[in-house]
Amino acid sequence: MLEPGDPAPQVSAPNQHGETVTPDYEGVTVVYFYPEDETPGCTVEAQQFTAEAESYADAGVTVYGVSTDDVESHADFAEKEGIEFDLLADPDEGVCEAFGVPRITGRAKRTTFVVVDGTVERVYEGVDPDGHARDLLLDLMDDGLVAL
Repeated sequence: MLEPGDPAPQVSAPNQHGETVTPDYEGVTVVYFYPEDETPGCTVEAQQFTAEAESYADAGVTVYGVSTDDVESHADFAEKEGIEFDLLADPDEGVCEAFGVPRITGRAKRTTFVVVDGTVERVYEGVDPDGHARDLLLDLMDDGLVAL
Protein backbone atom coordinates (compact mmCIF):
# COMPACT_ATOMS: atom_id res chain seq x y z
CA MET A 1 0.00 0.00 0.00
CA LEU A 2 1.16 3.51 -0.74
CA GLU A 3 2.50 5.41 2.25
CA PRO A 4 2.95 9.11 3.03
CA GLY A 5 5.75 10.50 0.88
CA ASP A 6 5.06 8.16 -2.05
CA PRO A 7 4.13 9.68 -5.40
CA ALA A 8 0.47 9.22 -6.30
CA PRO A 9 0.04 6.83 -9.22
CA GLN A 10 -1.13 8.04 -12.59
CA VAL A 11 -4.40 6.21 -13.16
CA SER A 12 -7.40 6.52 -15.44
CA ALA A 13 -10.85 5.00 -15.00
CA PRO A 14 -14.38 5.70 -16.19
CA ASN A 15 -16.66 7.65 -13.89
CA GLN A 16 -20.39 7.16 -13.38
CA HIS A 17 -21.05 8.97 -16.69
CA GLY A 18 -18.72 6.67 -18.64
CA GLU A 19 -16.17 9.46 -19.10
CA THR A 20 -12.52 8.55 -18.63
CA VAL A 21 -11.08 10.46 -15.68
CA THR A 22 -7.39 10.92 -14.91
CA PRO A 23 -6.89 12.68 -11.57
CA ASP A 24 -4.23 15.40 -11.86
CA TYR A 25 -3.63 15.62 -8.08
CA GLU A 26 -3.11 19.37 -8.26
CA GLY A 27 -3.59 20.89 -4.83
CA VAL A 28 -5.33 18.64 -2.32
CA THR A 29 -7.08 15.53 -3.57
CA VAL A 30 -8.99 12.87 -1.64
CA VAL A 31 -9.23 9.39 -3.15
CA TYR A 32 -11.44 7.16 -1.05
CA PHE A 33 -11.88 3.48 -1.78
CA TYR A 34 -15.04 1.71 -0.68
CA PRO A 35 -16.28 -1.87 -1.05
CA GLU A 36 -19.59 -1.70 -2.90
CA ASP A 37 -22.29 0.63 -4.19
CA GLU A 38 -25.59 0.72 -2.31
CA THR A 39 -24.47 -1.17 0.77
CA PRO A 40 -25.22 0.45 4.15
CA GLY A 41 -21.74 1.72 5.11
CA CYS A 42 -20.80 2.75 1.58
CA THR A 43 -24.08 4.61 1.16
CA VAL A 44 -23.57 6.51 4.43
CA GLU A 45 -20.02 7.42 3.41
CA ALA A 46 -21.10 8.62 -0.05
CA GLN A 47 -24.05 10.58 1.39
CA GLN A 48 -21.75 12.33 3.83
CA PHE A 49 -19.12 13.18 1.19
CA THR A 50 -22.02 14.54 -0.87
CA ALA A 51 -23.30 16.59 2.09
CA GLU A 52 -19.79 18.00 2.58
CA ALA A 53 -19.16 18.56 -1.16
CA GLU A 54 -19.58 22.33 -0.95
CA SER A 55 -17.15 22.56 1.98
CA TYR A 56 -14.61 20.41 0.15
CA ALA A 57 -15.00 22.56 -2.97
CA ASP A 58 -14.68 25.78 -0.95
CA ALA A 59 -11.46 24.39 0.54
CA GLY A 60 -10.17 23.56 -2.94
CA VAL A 61 -10.23 19.79 -2.36
CA THR A 62 -11.14 17.39 -5.18
CA VAL A 63 -12.83 14.15 -4.10
CA TYR A 64 -12.90 10.83 -5.96
CA GLY A 65 -14.65 7.68 -4.81
CA VAL A 66 -13.38 4.34 -6.13
CA SER A 67 -14.84 0.85 -5.98
CA THR A 68 -14.61 -2.28 -8.07
CA ASP A 69 -18.21 -1.79 -9.23
CA ASP A 70 -18.81 -1.03 -12.91
CA VAL A 71 -19.99 2.18 -14.58
CA GLU A 72 -23.63 1.12 -14.63
CA SER A 73 -23.63 0.39 -10.90
CA HIS A 74 -21.95 3.75 -10.21
CA ALA A 75 -24.45 5.55 -12.45
CA ASP A 76 -27.41 4.05 -10.57
CA PHE A 77 -25.79 4.75 -7.18
CA ALA A 78 -24.89 8.35 -8.08
CA GLU A 79 -28.37 9.08 -9.41
CA LYS A 80 -30.10 7.55 -6.39
CA GLU A 81 -27.87 9.38 -3.86
CA GLY A 82 -27.33 12.67 -5.74
CA ILE A 83 -23.56 12.13 -5.96
CA GLU A 84 -21.88 14.69 -8.21
CA PHE A 85 -18.18 14.02 -7.55
CA ASP A 86 -16.51 11.35 -9.68
CA LEU A 87 -17.03 7.72 -8.74
CA LEU A 88 -14.33 5.78 -10.56
CA ALA A 89 -15.26 2.30 -11.77
CA ASP A 90 -12.46 -0.20 -11.17
CA PRO A 91 -13.85 -3.66 -12.02
CA ASP A 92 -10.43 -4.85 -13.25
CA GLU A 93 -8.89 -3.64 -9.93
CA GLY A 94 -6.15 -1.63 -11.68
CA VAL A 95 -6.71 1.51 -9.61
CA CYS A 96 -6.78 -0.55 -6.41
CA GLU A 97 -3.55 -2.24 -7.49
CA ALA A 98 -1.86 1.10 -8.29
CA PHE A 99 -2.63 2.40 -4.79
CA GLY A 100 -1.91 -0.96 -3.17
CA VAL A 101 -5.40 -1.19 -1.69
CA PRO A 102 -6.18 -4.70 -0.43
CA ARG A 103 -9.23 -6.45 -1.81
CA ILE A 104 -11.45 -8.92 -0.05
CA THR A 105 -13.39 -11.17 -2.42
CA GLY A 106 -12.83 -8.65 -5.21
CA ARG A 107 -13.96 -5.64 -3.18
CA ALA A 108 -11.69 -2.76 -2.14
CA LYS A 109 -10.93 -2.47 1.54
CA ARG A 110 -12.16 0.87 2.87
CA THR A 111 -9.10 3.13 2.56
CA THR A 112 -8.68 6.88 2.01
CA PHE A 113 -5.67 8.67 0.57
CA VAL A 114 -4.97 12.39 0.81
CA VAL A 115 -2.72 13.51 -2.03
CA VAL A 116 -1.11 16.95 -2.03
CA ASP A 117 0.43 18.14 -5.30
CA GLY A 118 1.03 14.57 -6.45
CA THR A 119 2.44 13.16 -3.22
CA VAL A 120 0.56 10.97 -0.74
CA GLU A 121 0.22 13.01 2.44
CA ARG A 122 -1.99 10.72 4.53
CA VAL A 123 -3.48 7.25 4.46
CA TYR A 124 -6.55 6.25 6.47
CA GLU A 125 -7.22 2.52 6.75
CA GLY A 126 -10.29 0.77 8.10
CA VAL A 127 -12.20 4.00 8.62
CA ASP A 128 -15.69 4.16 10.05
CA PRO A 129 -17.77 5.41 7.13
CA ASP A 130 -20.13 7.33 9.42
CA GLY A 131 -18.48 10.68 10.06
CA HIS A 132 -15.39 10.04 7.93
CA ALA A 133 -16.08 12.83 5.41
CA ARG A 134 -16.40 15.48 8.13
CA ASP A 135 -13.53 14.13 10.26
CA LEU A 136 -11.25 14.08 7.22
CA LEU A 137 -12.07 17.68 6.34
CA LEU A 138 -11.40 18.74 9.94
CA ASP A 139 -8.05 16.89 9.86
CA LEU A 140 -7.09 18.72 6.68
CA MET A 141 -7.97 22.04 8.29
CA ASP A 142 -6.16 21.20 11.54
CA ASP A 143 -3.02 20.32 9.58
CA GLY A 144 -3.20 23.59 7.66
CA LEU A 145 -3.59 21.82 4.32
CA VAL A 146 -6.87 23.62 3.63
CA ALA A 147 -8.89 26.53 4.98
CA LEU A 148 -12.55 27.38 4.75
